[in-house]
Order: sequence, then C-alpha cells, then structure tokens
Amino acid sequence: MTSHTAPAPQEGSGTDGEHISRPRLADDVVVHPPISADAPWIIRRGEQYLRVGADLAKLAGAADGTRGHRELAALLGPRWSAAAVDTAVRRLVVAKVFHGGADTGRGAPRRAPRLKVVPPLTVQLTVVHPRRLLSGVLPAMALLGLKRWGAVGALLAAGGLAALAALGPELAGVLGRPLPPSVYAGVLGAMLLASALHELAHAAVLAYYGGRPSRMGVMLFYLSPAFFCDVSDGWRLSRNEQRVRVALAGIATQWVIAGSAALAALAPPPGRWQDGLLLFAAAGYFAGTLNLLPVVRLDGYLALMSHLDVPHLRDLAMADARHRIARLLYGGRYRPELPRLRWAVPFGLACMAAPLFIVVPALGNFTALLQRTGTPGAVLMVCAAGYLTWLLLRGAVRTAAEARTAGAPRWRIALSATALTAAAVCALLFVRVPCTVAGGYTVRDGGRVELLLPSSVDPSAVHPGTAVQLYRAGLVGRTTTGEAVIGSGRATATTAPLSAFVPMTGTSLTLPAAGYPLTTTRPPAERTGNARLTLGRRPLARWLYDTYLAPCLR
Repeated sequence: MTSHTAPAPQEGSGTDGEHISRPRLADDVVVHPPISADAPWIIRRGEQYLRVGADLAKLAGAADGTRGHRELAALLGPRWSAAAVDTAVRRLVVAKVFHGGADTGRGAPRRAPRLKVVPPLTVQLTVVHPRRLLSGVLPAMALLGLKRWGAVGALLAAGGLAALAALGPELAGVLGRPLPPSVYAGVLGAMLLASALHELAHAAVLAYYGGRPSRMGVMLFYLSPAFFCDVSDGWRLSRNEQRVRVALAGIATQWVIAGSAALAALAPPPGRWQDGLLLFAAAGYFAGTLNLLPVVRLDGYLALMSHLDVPHLRDLAMADARHRIARLLYGGRYRPELPRLRWAVPFGLACMAAPLFIVVPALGNFTALLQRTGTPGAVLMVCAAGYLTWLLLRGAVRTAAEARTAGAPRWRIALSATALTAAAVCALLFVRVPCTVAGGYTVRDGGRVELLLPSSVDPSAVHPGTAVQLYRAGLVGRTTTGEAVIGSGRATATTAPLSAFVPMTGTSLTLPAAGYPLTTTRPPAERTGNARLTLGRRPLARWLYDTYLAPCLR
C-alpha cells in the first residue's frame, strides 16, 4: 500500500456509512512524516508499520471525520479527485487505518498493553520506555561515532576469544565440573545485566539514527527469561544498512561484554572469580552466536529481513514452504509469496523446524538433569514434548486446509493424511531407541556405594545386575569416574545430597530419594556424583511414555 493510483470505483452511494463518507483515523493509528529527506512516510497501526506514499499519508493525516470526499480532494490538491479519494478511503478502511463501520465512537487512543503474548511461545511485560535511559548514552555515541565504537568493540570481542583459547583447559574444567551456588548466582545476575544492556544497545543505535524506541521490559522466550526492546520504529529509517545495524547492535554489545570478561579472567588466579568470569564469557559468546540464527525471531532474522527490505519475511517464507509440501502431498495450485527469492522454500522449512532445532537439543542436554529433579522436571519435559507435538499437528492441519483452498481433491488429501498417520504409527511401534534413567550416587560410611534415584523413576524398571555409569557432570561436559551394577532391586527410602542430582557443590541441601546398593567394578574417584542406568532398547512409543509421561503420573 504505497499510493492511491488503483482504478477508482464509483462514488460512494448514499448507503455508505460515515466511516466511508467522512473518514477518520482509527484510534491506534499515527501518521509519521519522513525522518530524513530519503526516508519513507509511515503509517503506524498499533505496532505495525505501513510504508505509504506521500499523497496517501497526507490523505490519512487530513481525514479527521469532518470532511467528505470532495472536501478532502480540494484540500489535497489537483492530483486528487473525489473518486480517487473514495478508492483510497476504502483501502484504508480495509487496512484498519481508518475506522470501520462498527467503530463509530471517538474513544481515546488505545495504549499498548503492558503484558503481551507473542506466538508461539513468548510473553512480554513492558517495564520502561527506553528513551529515559538514553540521555547519557547518546552523547557518548555522538562523541566517537558508530564506526569508532565498532572498531573498539571488535578489538575487545576478538581479544576475548584469544583469552578463552589461552585458558582452554581452565574453561573445559569449568564447563565439565560442578560449581558452587555463588558462582551460578553471580553468572546469572551478570547474564541478566548483559541482556538488559543488549536491548539498550538496540534502542541507542535506533535513537542515534533518529528513530524512537517505544518500550522495553522482560519476557519469557521459549520458557527462558530475557529482556526485550521494541525497535519497530526502525522501519522509518531511510536506509537498509541502518536497520541492520540496529538489529545487530545487541549481539555486538553482548560479544564486547563477553570479551571483556574473558580478558579479565586472565588476571585472577584459579578460583571462584576466574570460574565465574570464564563461565560468563562462554555463555555470552554462545548467546550472541545463537542470536544470529535467522530462522527464529531473533536479531539475526531482523538483520536479514532489514537487509532484504522484506517485512514479514519469515511468515512469507513459511507460507511458501507449506505450499510446496501441500503441492507434493495433495496437489493444488499456489501463488508464491516470495517469487524473487530462490531460497524462500528451504528457508521457510528451516523456520518451521526451528522449534525442533531449539527444543529437542535442549531436551537432549537437560533430560538427565530434569529426570534427577523428580516431578517438577518431569512436568517441564511433558510441557516441552507436548508443545512440539502441538506444533507438528497444527502445521499438518494448516497445510491440509491450505491445500483444500488451493483446489486439491478431497480424496488425495484423505489418502495422504492416512499414509502419513500410518507411517507415524509404524515409527512409534517398530523404531527402537535406547532407554536410560538419570540419577546420582554417593559413597556412604564404610565405602558402601549407593545409587540414588528420584521418586519419579519407576521401581519396576530397576533390576539387579543393571549396568550403572558413575560420572562427574558440569553444565556442558561430563567425565566418567566409575562403573557399577545394581546389587539388589529392593529400594530403601533415604535422602540424597543436592550435588548428586545437579552440578553444584558447597551446599548441604538434601532431597528425598530411593537408594539401591551398588556393586562397583570400578570404584568412583569422588564420593558424590551423577549416575546413569542403561535399560536397553525399547519401542519409540514405550520410550516416550517412560521418559515423559510416566514420571508425571508417578
């Protein structure tokens, strides 16, 4: 919607309502003039930005509910006629820029809600307007300029990577062993602060170019706490590269902070301070790299969308991918949404599978930890698995519905759906996967080694002679410290130190557990650690039930 040059229909009839004959802007719509000579006119509707031509923007600004079509045409100049105004008005009513027929009241402009749900799994809570936080940042940015600041940041980020390489053995030790609660608490607090600075950097660069960041706050992103900053006003900027810099400013800031922490880790001797700095630096580099992924609504995607100057790139690419799948399975004719991008379909497929890329590896890495925490961890695993299942079912239903709309025959849709369902059932029944159970161990007085399992583990799955691997685990890596077999299948109610279930040391907290005597073939080198039972291979359906659903029921 950039001009009013489409063929005009006949003048509005006498049956047209006031919303057509005397149009006015909707309550949540604002017309923004260009912020520079080469920038576009923007009509903002809520949090959506529509680029329009100057003529259409001036029409929207002049429509105050008191002028008819002829009056508006006379006000806007000789390029306009009453018929052209009528055409443009009807377009803007459909686009919800002007009030519709049911919107007859003149309520006050609606404020953006403080709490907002963004599908598929993001909840945002606005806390502050970032313009209040930028009064001390913008003068410093103007003093050196973005290029000089970028050069300084690049040196710090590169130096931090060199420091992590020099401290490689120390970093591997930090990631592969339990750490004290104080280190975890310090790293978590520093990560939250770095996340806030990450978002503030987006706002600062946008404001540097003349834009207006609208809101900043906290959110749950795929069940993970984080900060956010709304920089949608970047669509008002005149050049694509400016919007790219706004999108990448947060990642650059996060890498600079991580690099500074890594360089600082060179100074202190081995101990908690160095452990915390190394863990924080590694987490910062990893989070920044993850943010570059263009297949999720993160900074990398915003940068790609801004570079290509294609709003809603991800949604359009996923639509093309669904259409390709629907055409292969069901037939039908589809209009491509992104005909100029040859890679639109594979990019859309990657975007559709992005939750699997994120959630499945996370479940694989943290399943053992969640299993050891008992019922709370089991509930979290069920929620994650249920969410993935819902995504798959929703995608299948949506693809079939689009195929029907595109003219695919009902019989072919039914036949393909039946074949896909049969293939899924066969996979559940006949594909066998290894089954493991996570727990912990401790060495009791007298040297007796005891296996510790949370209450969510099925006692009937534990048999004498079952192999048990004993190991020391950190947040990422683990090291085998011993091997054993279960000596008796009878459990005794006991308590387990927290360090047997989570990678944490220096705490006296205990948890209820079931204890099983172990016969060690290789005694463990440490008195407390983690354990894993290998229960053989089971059908996929049984494995899913035992791993995710059964622990909740127990």
